[in-house]
Amino acid sequence: MAHLAFLILSAMLLINVVMIRVAERHLIQNKLQTGRLLLAGLEQLVKSRIESGNRPLEEIASDPLFKEQLSRMLNVGEFSDALVLDRDGSRLFVTDSWGLEFKGAKAISRECLTTKKPAYNFSGTTWGAVWIAQERVDISGPVLIDGRLFAVITIGSSLSAQYKTLRDSEGLILLYILAYTITLVLFGFWLISRTVVRPIHKLLRVTEEFSDIESLEPIADSPKNEIGQLYISLDLMLKRLDQNKKELKEYISSLEEANQEIKKAQDEIIRSEKLASVGRLATGVAHEIGNPIGIVLGYLELLRGENLGSEERQDFLDRMESEITRINQIIRDLLDFSRASAGAVKRISIHQLVMETLEMLRPQPMMAHFTMSHMLDATRDIVQADPSQLKQIFLNIFINAADSMAEGLPDLSSANTLTISSQDLGEFIELRFADTGPGIKKEDLVRIFDPFYTTKEPGKGTGLGLSVCYSIVKGLGGEIRAESSMDGGTTIIVILPICREQ
Repeated sequence: MAHLAFLILSAMLLINVVMIRVAERHLIQNKLQTGRLLLAGLEQLVKSRIESGNRPLEEIASDPLFKEQLSRMLNVGEFSDALVLDRDGSRLFVTDSWGLEFKGAKAISRECLTTKKPAYNFSGTTWGAVWIAQERVDISGPVLIDGRLFAVITIGSSLSAQYKTLRDSEGLILLYILAYTITLVLFGFWLISRTVVRPIHKLLRVTEEFSDIESLEPIADSPKNEIGQLYISLDLMLKRLDQNKKELKEYISSLEEANQEIKKAQDEIIRSEKLASVGRLATGVAHEIGNPIGIVLGYLELLRGENLGSEERQDFLDRMESEITRINQIIRDLLDFSRASAGAVKRISIHQLVMETLEMLRPQPMMAHFTMSHMLDATRDIVQADPSQLKQIFLNIFINAADSMAEGLPDLSSANTLTISSQDLGEFIELRFADTGPGIKKEDLVRIFDPFYTTKEPGKGTGLGLSVCYSIVKGLGGEIRAESSMDGGTTIIVILPICREQ
């Protein structure tokens, strides 16, 4: 409403200024026209005096009756000053009110004597109706009888009276403008409220209260203009939104079902890979527990002897217990690893899990062909994860390293080394598993985490080990990658987020 009032008032004031300026120009033109008519009357007065009495101009100009008639005509024409010169430029008659403007009157009179044509001149400045304007006007005209120049008459007048007339009417005009502006503003406000504001408020209320298409009230009585088209467009848009919302819900529901299926499939893959690792470990365990069982059987044979002392018998029993405990620990570690994970996520030490995995692998024959070196230097190693899944990651990496080094050195030399190191990376911990095997080709390096991709011979690998490691690490918000050099050796890098203190 304020903007509307400002625009209308500005427009009205601008129109008022233009009209005042036009009226001011018309008044000045009327003043000039009046002056020309007055000069024509004075010319006829002088001519009649000359022709009737055949008297010289000097006598006519000094005649009191002529002066009275001239003064009366000036008053009627609203001119205050007069100057009469003969054809030689000598002054015959002049009023006393010229003042400083007399020089200008003489100059325009001499111009008229020279050209024998009427002339006018504006001089001075004063405050007009709305701005600075000319203060007065002087008009000069020749007196011609039979084409001969007898005299020049110049009249002058101030324009202040015309400006004052306009200024006096300006107050009434401004009052009309104010009343007209108030009327237009009120009518405009009512019209805009009816055609724009209220429909837009209705649209806003519809959009704010919209939850679904069932709760949407029908949009009725829409205006037959652009707002009405907006009503129709909004109604169509809300219906499309509701349809898209339903489709999105169905799509999300299908995605959730697909995600559950993918999660089940992923769990099955992790489980199958774990069972494959367990099967391989079981082979090593069967070989490893054969030795202690043979020792136990030997001691049992010795215990059947009758010539054993009590101390020897107790020693044999202690040794048998030690070997059976060893067998029990090996089988328990294998069973603990093979048991289905409950998916319990808890705070766990990475260093502890690495060492536990190494202890579980230590009885395996594959571990006899290379040495282990660990430099676990990270000061913070607590992560939030499922311990069985982390063990599976480390186990897959250890088995791959053992297979790689076994292929790289057919003589099974003890020069093979697997180095495990850790370091702090701010909010993450980095684990490096570096072997001394033959390495991985550059074209194969980018594919080793793909499912079912393997460089091992058929029957020696499923191609899921590193893929399972990749999915587990990514699920924990970490990163896993591989590096290999031309000189041999492969390094698997695992980066996991550490737990915050709280």
